[in-house]
Amino acid sequence: MSTTKMHAIQGVNAALHQAMAEDEKVLVLGEDIADPEGGGITGAAQGLSTKFGDRVRSTPISEQAIVGAAIGAAMAGYKPVAEIMLMNFTTVAMDMIFNHAAKLRFMSGGQTSVPIVIRTLTGAGWQTAGQHADHLEGWFAHAAGIKVVAPSSPADYKGLMLSCIQDPDPCIFIESAGTMFIPSEVDDDQGPIPLGKARIVQEGTDVTLVTWSSQCIRAQMALEGFAEAGVSVELIDLRTISPWDRETVLASAQKTGRVLIAHEAVRDFGPGAEIAATINEELFGKLKAPVRRLGAPKCPVPFAKALEDAYIVQPADMIAAVKGLMS
Repeated sequence: MSTTKMHAIQGVNAALHQAMAEDEKVLVLGEDIADPEGGGITGAAQGLSTKFGDRVRSTPISEQAIVGAAIGAAMAGYKPVAEIMLMNFTTVAMDMIFNHAAKLRFMSGGQTSVPIVIRTLTGAGWQTAGQHADHLEGWFAHAAGIKVVAPSSPADYKGLMLSCIQDPDPCIFIESAGTMFIPSEVDDDQGPIPLGKARIVQEGTDVTLVTWSSQCIRAQMALEGFAEAGVSVELIDLRTISPWDRETVLASAQKTGRVLIAHEAVRDFGPGAEIAATINEELFGKLKAPVRRLGAPKCPVPFAKALEDAYIVQPADMIAAVKGLMS
Protein backbone atom coordinates (compact mmCIF):
# COMPACT_ATOMS: atom_id res chain seq x y z
CA MET A 1 0.00 0.00 0.00
CA SER A 2 1.45 3.35 -1.03
CA THR A 3 1.62 6.24 1.43
CA THR A 4 2.46 9.93 1.41
CA LYS A 5 4.13 11.81 4.25
CA MET A 6 2.08 14.85 5.19
CA HIS A 7 1.10 17.04 8.12
CA ALA A 8 -2.42 17.72 9.35
CA ILE A 9 -3.20 20.74 7.18
CA GLN A 10 -2.09 18.83 4.11
CA GLY A 11 -4.49 16.10 5.25
CA VAL A 12 -7.35 18.61 5.30
CA ASN A 13 -6.30 19.91 1.90
CA ALA A 14 -6.25 16.38 0.46
CA ALA A 15 -9.71 15.69 1.87
CA LEU A 16 -11.14 18.91 0.42
CA HIS A 17 -9.63 18.20 -3.00
CA GLN A 18 -11.04 14.67 -2.95
CA ALA A 19 -14.51 15.68 -1.74
CA MET A 20 -14.85 18.52 -4.24
CA ALA A 21 -13.72 16.29 -7.11
CA GLU A 22 -16.23 13.60 -6.13
CA ASP A 23 -19.23 15.84 -5.45
CA GLU A 24 -19.97 19.12 -7.21
CA LYS A 25 -22.25 20.11 -4.32
CA VAL A 26 -19.27 20.58 -1.97
CA LEU A 27 -18.41 24.27 -1.52
CA VAL A 28 -15.66 26.01 0.46
CA LEU A 29 -15.93 29.52 1.89
CA GLY A 30 -14.17 31.68 4.44
CA GLU A 31 -11.87 34.66 4.92
CA ASP A 32 -8.97 34.72 2.43
CA ILE A 33 -9.78 31.15 1.40
CA ALA A 34 -9.17 31.53 -2.35
CA ASP A 35 -5.73 31.14 -3.91
CA PRO A 36 -5.14 34.87 -4.61
CA GLU A 37 -5.46 35.42 -0.83
CA GLY A 38 -3.31 32.43 0.16
CA GLY A 39 -5.79 29.61 0.67
CA GLY A 40 -6.78 30.57 4.21
CA ILE A 41 -4.86 31.34 7.39
CA THR A 42 -3.05 27.95 7.35
CA GLY A 43 -3.14 27.35 3.60
CA ALA A 44 -5.52 24.41 4.00
CA ALA A 45 -7.48 25.48 0.91
CA GLN A 46 -4.49 26.06 -1.37
CA GLY A 47 -5.16 25.04 -4.95
CA LEU A 48 -8.90 24.68 -4.54
CA SER A 49 -10.09 27.92 -6.15
CA THR A 50 -7.71 27.43 -9.08
CA LYS A 51 -9.11 23.95 -9.66
CA PHE A 52 -12.78 24.41 -8.75
CA GLY A 53 -13.41 28.08 -9.51
CA ASP A 54 -16.51 29.72 -8.04
CA ARG A 55 -17.17 26.80 -5.69
CA VAL A 56 -14.48 28.38 -3.50
CA ARG A 57 -15.34 31.85 -2.18
CA SER A 58 -13.33 34.31 -0.12
CA THR A 59 -15.71 36.17 2.18
CA PRO A 60 -15.84 39.46 4.07
CA ILE A 61 -14.61 39.49 7.68
CA SER A 62 -17.99 38.51 9.12
CA GLU A 63 -18.36 35.23 10.96
CA GLN A 64 -22.15 35.55 11.06
CA ALA A 65 -22.22 36.04 7.29
CA ILE A 66 -19.93 33.06 6.68
CA VAL A 67 -21.99 30.66 8.79
CA GLY A 68 -25.30 32.15 7.61
CA ALA A 69 -24.32 31.73 3.96
CA ALA A 70 -23.21 28.16 4.67
CA ILE A 71 -26.55 27.35 6.34
CA GLY A 72 -28.50 28.82 3.42
CA ALA A 73 -26.44 26.88 0.89
CA ALA A 74 -26.90 23.67 2.89
CA MET A 75 -30.68 24.15 2.95
CA ALA A 76 -30.53 24.55 -0.84
CA GLY A 77 -28.83 21.18 -1.27
CA TYR A 78 -25.13 22.03 -1.10
CA LYS A 79 -22.44 20.77 1.31
CA PRO A 80 -20.51 23.85 2.45
CA VAL A 81 -17.21 23.73 4.33
CA ALA A 82 -16.88 27.07 6.11
CA GLU A 83 -13.67 28.26 7.73
CA ILE A 84 -13.92 30.39 10.86
CA MET A 85 -10.37 31.56 11.15
CA LEU A 86 -10.03 31.03 14.94
CA MET A 87 -12.25 29.13 17.36
CA ASN A 88 -12.70 32.14 19.64
CA PHE A 89 -14.32 33.89 16.69
CA THR A 90 -17.09 31.27 16.53
CA THR A 91 -18.57 33.19 19.47
CA VAL A 92 -19.53 35.95 17.02
CA ALA A 93 -21.63 33.43 15.07
CA MET A 94 -23.13 31.51 18.01
CA ASP A 95 -26.68 32.55 17.13
CA MET A 96 -26.30 31.12 13.62
CA ILE A 97 -24.63 27.93 14.90
CA PHE A 98 -26.80 27.14 17.94
CA ASN A 99 -30.19 28.58 17.04
CA HIS A 100 -30.20 27.82 13.32
CA ALA A 101 -27.69 25.18 12.14
CA ALA A 102 -28.11 22.89 15.14
CA LYS A 103 -31.91 23.16 15.40
CA LEU A 104 -33.31 23.37 11.89
CA ARG A 105 -33.67 19.58 11.57
CA PHE A 106 -35.71 19.53 14.80
CA MET A 107 -37.74 22.66 14.10
CA SER A 108 -38.65 21.51 10.59
CA GLY A 109 -39.83 18.11 11.75
CA GLY A 110 -36.92 16.46 9.96
CA GLN A 111 -37.65 18.08 6.60
CA THR A 112 -34.51 20.27 6.56
CA SER A 113 -30.98 19.11 7.24
CA VAL A 114 -27.95 21.38 7.50
CA PRO A 115 -24.89 19.47 6.24
CA ILE A 116 -22.26 22.10 6.95
CA VAL A 117 -18.71 21.69 8.25
CA ILE A 118 -17.20 24.53 10.27
CA ARG A 119 -13.41 24.29 10.26
CA THR A 120 -11.73 26.32 12.98
CA LEU A 121 -8.23 26.72 14.39
CA THR A 122 -7.27 27.03 18.05
CA GLY A 123 -4.76 25.92 20.67
CA ALA A 124 -2.34 27.36 23.20
CA GLY A 125 1.44 27.20 22.97
CA TRP A 126 2.00 29.86 20.31
CA GLN A 127 1.60 33.04 22.39
CA THR A 128 -1.60 34.08 20.64
CA ALA A 129 -3.19 34.81 24.04
CA GLY A 130 -6.68 34.98 25.47
CA GLN A 131 -8.83 35.74 22.42
CA HIS A 132 -7.22 33.32 19.98
CA ALA A 133 -6.41 30.00 21.65
CA ASP A 134 -9.33 28.59 23.65
CA HIS A 135 -10.51 25.01 23.18
CA LEU A 136 -14.31 25.39 23.23
CA GLU A 137 -15.37 21.87 22.24
CA GLY A 138 -17.43 21.59 25.42
CA TRP A 139 -19.65 24.50 24.31
CA PHE A 140 -20.57 22.75 21.08
CA ALA A 141 -20.80 19.25 22.54
CA HIS A 142 -23.45 20.59 24.92
CA ALA A 143 -25.74 21.46 21.99
CA ALA A 144 -28.09 18.88 20.51
CA GLY A 145 -27.77 18.55 16.74
CA ILE A 146 -24.03 19.27 16.36
CA LYS A 147 -21.19 16.79 15.93
CA VAL A 148 -17.80 17.82 17.32
CA VAL A 149 -14.58 16.40 15.87
CA ALA A 150 -11.03 16.94 17.16
CA PRO A 151 -8.36 14.93 15.27
CA SER A 152 -4.71 14.59 16.26
CA SER A 153 -2.97 12.82 13.34
CA PRO A 154 -2.74 13.67 9.63
CA ALA A 155 -4.59 10.46 8.67
CA ASP A 156 -7.41 11.35 11.04
CA TYR A 157 -7.53 14.91 9.74
CA LYS A 158 -8.12 13.57 6.24
CA GLY A 159 -10.45 10.70 7.10
CA LEU A 160 -12.57 12.59 9.62
CA MET A 161 -12.91 15.60 7.32
CA LEU A 162 -14.23 13.32 4.58
CA SER A 163 -16.80 11.92 7.02
CA CYS A 164 -17.83 15.39 8.22
CA ILE A 165 -18.46 16.54 4.65
CA GLN A 166 -20.67 13.49 4.04
CA ASP A 167 -22.59 13.87 7.31
CA PRO A 168 -26.15 15.26 7.09
CA ASP A 169 -25.77 17.38 10.24
CA PRO A 170 -23.55 20.32 11.27
CA CYS A 171 -20.00 19.34 12.23
CA ILE A 172 -17.46 21.44 14.12
CA PHE A 173 -13.99 20.41 12.95
CA ILE A 174 -11.33 21.57 15.43
CA GLU A 175 -7.79 22.06 14.08
CA SER A 176 -5.53 22.46 17.10
CA ALA A 177 -2.20 24.21 16.61
CA GLY A 178 -0.34 21.56 18.61
CA THR A 179 -1.28 18.87 16.07
CA MET A 180 -0.84 20.67 12.80
CA PHE A 181 2.78 20.34 11.74
CA ILE A 182 3.78 16.85 12.94
CA PRO A 183 4.18 14.79 9.74
CA SER A 184 3.39 11.11 9.37
CA GLU A 185 2.62 8.64 6.62
CA VAL A 186 -0.96 8.61 5.33
CA ASP A 187 -2.33 5.89 3.06
CA ASP A 188 -2.93 7.27 -0.40
CA ASP A 189 -6.34 5.59 -0.40
CA GLN A 190 -7.26 6.87 3.07
CA GLY A 191 -11.03 7.05 3.10
CA PRO A 192 -13.62 8.38 5.54
CA ILE A 193 -13.14 7.50 9.23
CA PRO A 194 -16.44 6.94 11.06
CA LEU A 195 -17.47 9.70 13.44
CA GLY A 196 -17.91 8.66 17.06
CA LYS A 197 -15.23 5.96 16.95
CA ALA A 198 -12.10 6.33 19.11
CA ARG A 199 -8.62 5.07 18.24
CA ILE A 200 -6.59 3.00 20.69
CA VAL A 201 -3.10 4.45 20.24
CA GLN A 202 -1.49 2.01 22.67
CA GLU A 203 -2.95 -0.90 24.59
CA GLY A 204 -2.29 -1.25 28.32
CA THR A 205 -3.50 -2.93 31.49
CA ASP A 206 -2.95 -0.53 34.41
CA VAL A 207 -4.43 2.88 33.52
CA THR A 208 -6.74 4.16 30.78
CA LEU A 209 -5.73 7.61 29.50
CA VAL A 210 -8.49 9.29 27.48
CA THR A 211 -7.53 12.33 25.47
CA TRP A 212 -7.86 14.00 22.06
CA SER A 213 -6.48 16.68 19.77
CA SER A 214 -3.27 18.38 21.01
CA GLN A 215 -3.30 16.52 24.31
CA CYS A 216 -3.06 13.22 22.48
CA ILE A 217 0.25 14.43 21.07
CA ARG A 218 1.48 15.34 24.56
CA ALA A 219 0.22 12.01 25.90
CA GLN A 220 2.32 10.20 23.31
CA MET A 221 5.31 12.24 24.47
CA ALA A 222 4.64 10.86 27.97
CA LEU A 223 4.54 7.18 26.95
CA GLU A 224 8.23 6.64 27.66
CA GLY A 225 7.78 8.18 31.12
CA PHE A 226 4.86 5.84 31.84
CA ALA A 227 6.99 2.86 30.85
CA GLU A 228 9.93 4.03 32.99
CA ALA A 229 7.52 4.25 35.95
CA GLY A 230 6.49 0.67 35.31
CA VAL A 231 2.90 1.57 34.43
CA SER A 232 1.09 0.01 31.46
CA VAL A 233 -1.07 2.78 30.00
CA GLU A 234 -3.84 2.27 27.47
CA LEU A 235 -3.97 5.49 25.46
CA ILE A 236 -7.27 6.33 23.77
CA ASP A 237 -7.56 9.13 21.22
CA LEU A 238 -11.25 10.00 21.36
CA ARG A 239 -11.18 11.79 17.96
CA THR A 240 -14.89 12.68 18.14
CA ILE A 241 -16.11 14.56 21.21
CA SER A 242 -19.80 14.39 20.29
CA PRO A 243 -20.87 11.69 19.91
CA TRP A 244 -18.04 10.15 21.95
CA ASP A 245 -17.14 6.47 21.89
CA ARG A 246 -18.62 5.31 25.19
CA GLU A 247 -18.18 1.62 24.37
CA THR A 248 -14.42 1.80 23.79
CA VAL A 249 -13.80 4.01 26.84
CA LEU A 250 -15.96 1.94 29.19
CA ALA A 251 -14.44 -1.35 28.02
CA SER A 252 -10.95 0.00 28.64
CA ALA A 253 -11.91 1.48 32.02
CA GLN A 254 -13.38 -1.83 33.12
CA LYS A 255 -10.19 -3.61 32.06
CA THR A 256 -7.72 -1.28 33.79
CA GLY A 257 -9.83 -0.04 36.70
CA ARG A 258 -8.13 3.38 36.61
CA VAL A 259 -8.90 6.33 34.31
CA LEU A 260 -7.20 9.65 33.62
CA ILE A 261 -8.83 12.16 31.25
CA ALA A 262 -6.67 14.98 29.89
CA HIS A 263 -7.75 17.86 27.66
CA GLU A 264 -6.48 21.31 26.71
CA ALA A 265 -9.85 22.92 27.45
CA VAL A 266 -10.46 24.44 30.88
CA ARG A 267 -10.96 21.64 33.40
CA ASP A 268 -14.07 23.07 35.09
CA PHE A 269 -17.26 21.95 33.29
CA GLY A 270 -15.10 20.51 30.50
CA PRO A 271 -15.82 17.44 28.34
CA GLY A 272 -13.76 15.36 30.77
CA ALA A 273 -16.43 15.88 33.43
CA GLU A 274 -19.10 14.25 31.23
CA ILE A 275 -16.83 11.30 30.47
CA ALA A 276 -15.88 10.90 34.13
CA ALA A 277 -19.52 11.03 35.23
CA THR A 278 -20.50 8.38 32.69
CA ILE A 279 -17.69 6.07 33.79
CA ASN A 280 -18.75 6.51 37.41
CA GLU A 281 -22.40 5.76 36.60
CA GLU A 282 -21.61 2.68 34.54
CA LEU A 283 -18.72 1.22 36.57
CA PHE A 284 -19.52 2.30 40.12
CA GLY A 285 -17.81 -0.04 42.57
CA LYS A 286 -15.63 -1.64 39.87
CA LEU A 287 -12.85 0.95 39.68
CA LYS A 288 -9.61 0.74 41.65
CA ALA A 289 -9.32 4.53 42.02
CA PRO A 290 -11.48 7.61 41.41
CA VAL A 291 -11.49 8.93 37.85
CA ARG A 292 -9.04 11.82 37.58
CA ARG A 293 -9.18 14.81 35.21
CA LEU A 294 -6.47 17.13 33.95
CA GLY A 295 -7.28 20.38 32.16
CA ALA A 296 -6.41 24.04 31.99
CA PRO A 297 -7.05 26.34 34.97
CA LYS A 298 -10.13 28.54 34.85
CA CYS A 299 -8.52 31.61 33.36
CA PRO A 300 -7.87 33.08 29.91
CA VAL A 301 -4.94 31.66 27.97
CA PRO A 302 -1.89 33.69 29.11
CA PHE A 303 0.38 35.50 26.68
CA ALA A 304 3.63 35.26 28.68
CA LYS A 305 5.41 32.07 27.61
CA ALA A 306 6.17 30.83 31.12
CA LEU A 307 2.55 31.28 32.16
CA GLU A 308 1.26 29.72 28.95
CA ASP A 309 3.44 26.65 29.52
CA ALA A 310 2.04 26.37 33.05
CA TYR A 311 -1.51 26.73 31.68
CA ILE A 312 -1.18 23.71 29.36
CA VAL A 313 -1.32 20.16 30.72
CA GLN A 314 2.20 18.90 30.03
CA PRO A 315 3.51 15.32 29.64
CA ALA A 316 5.07 15.58 33.11
CA ASP A 317 1.63 16.39 34.57
CA MET A 318 0.21 13.23 32.99
CA ILE A 319 3.08 11.10 34.30
CA ALA A 320 2.58 12.44 37.82
CA ALA A 321 -1.19 11.84 37.62
CA VAL A 322 -0.74 8.27 36.39
CA LYS A 323 1.69 7.56 39.25
CA GLY A 324 -0.86 9.01 41.65
CA LEU A 325 -3.57 6.72 40.34
CA MET A 326 -1.32 3.70 40.86
CA SER A 327 -0.59 4.66 44.47
